[in-house]
Amino acid sequence: MKASKVGATVRSGAAVLGAVALVIVAGCGQNETIGGTPEPESTTSPAFAPGAGVVPNELATFYTQQLAWEPCDSYITDDSPLPSSVSCAHVSVPLDYDNPGSETARIAISRTEASGDKIGSILFNPGGPGSSGLYMATQADGTAVAENFDRIGFDPRGVGASTPAVRCSTTEETDEERQEPDVDASPEGIAKTEAEQQDYASKCADRTGPDVLEHVGTREVVRDMDVIRSVLGDEKLTYVGYSYGTRLGSTYAETFPGNVRAMVLDGALDPEQTPVDEAVEQGAAFQGAFDAFAADCARSETCPLGTDTAAANQRFRALVDPLIAAPVPTTDPRGLSYDDAITGVQQALYSQTLWRLLRGGLTELGEGQGDTLLRLADTYSGRLEDGSYSNLDDAFNAIRCVDDPPTTDRAEAAEVDRRYRAAAPFLDDGRGTGNAPLDLCAFWPVPNTGEPHVVWATGLPKLVVVSTTNDPATPYQAGVELAKQLDGNLLTFDGNQHTVSFSGEQCVDDPLVDYLVNLAPLDNDLVC
Repeated sequence: MKASKVGATVRSGAAVLGAVALVIVAGCGQNETIGGTPEPESTTSPAFAPGAGVVPNELATFYTQQLAWEPCDSYITDDSPLPSSVSCAHVSVPLDYDNPGSETARIAISRTEASGDKIGSILFNPGGPGSSGLYMATQADGTAVAENFDRIGFDPRGVGASTPAVRCSTTEETDEERQEPDVDASPEGIAKTEAEQQDYASKCADRTGPDVLEHVGTREVVRDMDVIRSVLGDEKLTYVGYSYGTRLGSTYAETFPGNVRAMVLDGALDPEQTPVDEAVEQGAAFQGAFDAFAADCARSETCPLGTDTAAANQRFRALVDPLIAAPVPTTDPRGLSYDDAITGVQQALYSQTLWRLLRGGLTELGEGQGDTLLRLADTYSGRLEDGSYSNLDDAFNAIRCVDDPPTTDRAEAAEVDRRYRAAAPFLDDGRGTGNAPLDLCAFWPVPNTGEPHVVWATGLPKLVVVSTTNDPATPYQAGVELAKQLDGNLLTFDGNQHTVSFSGEQCVDDPLVDYLVNLAPLDNDLVC
């Protein structure tokens, strides 16, 4: 699924911004290289947390396994090499926790060891869903978190270097799909789109296997997280989750409330919200981000959207609508398609730090060139330097389709299309007919294993939710709601970006470090 399709949920996560930042600065300095190949290091300190109760005998082997740490060379799946200070390992888990004696999966994890007196391990997840999280072992560099914790990243099951990995499309199929605008809402156009959705879902089942697709959701990942906690030797979990990673955090807190030491959940998803409402609210948040960009751009006489912010939506549509008929040239022979132009714009709206690139990309587009927006779209889509793709998009689709109930009612699909166009007029191609295709998940080959619900857990320590006022991907109010449901403390950041923790904002980072290291409570309703 692409972000350009009206009414579709846009992938979110710290990795989206992190990956594009790596692409943009690639020529500015040398990446650290992976070191030699020492013998794998074993660790033998599994820990059962008292709050977990008795671990069933059939799971004891997983909870007490030993890890063999080794260089991360063979673990990299997204063109982002890790420093030599980071080591990697695989954790074995049941593919199906209801049948742990059958097939197993392997979860790839990464580690940067504590530089000082070690309290324990801290697990990070960047969101997505579908994003590789191995690079998160370098998060919070230069803080007391890095001094006092082994920092652990991981690729959730089905993702990146974890196996079995979700694979649905070939490189050629993905490139071809990105060229299609998918804006035809006539009966014929809807039928064509739905046939493509059915074909994609069928390929996912054939190439990945229904048994794997059925067990890649949040329900299983939080149980993997508890196994990781144990084999790392921690009685309780210390966790930082971004975006979709907040769903992992809140679900873990529900499932293993007695195993939680501390959690920071940044860029929250509201567990009670339906996928339909989530998509519409996200569309409105992206419109807010676009409006803020347009206002900033309008301060310059050379703004490609002009100096009249009231006309910014129309000026933007005038730039991108011609791409529906034909792409514009790029240095890369593919050209910039309509789908990729919209995706590239949304990628740049994830953070104000990317507005300069967005302005340049729209200026280029006005001159008949599409290189910058194509580069942004490639980053969002997980396209690698050799032209192949990580499994980012395939894993995203597989996880979201199993995590929530699908919309199968055509009247509801049409209504969400109408609501989305109204909420995000800069994304409205003007071709709405009052009808819309069903989403991919309506054709998914396995049933959903999750449902929207109010989080309920007893015995939790005080957790921290961080929410940004103008977050385009996870709107601010979702963080407010999650903090209420968890009875946690809310930290509000006033900014235009998706997630903020450990990005250098001292007002945010200092209290979070004190909380994670010393379990110091935050001032309630802190605003930065």
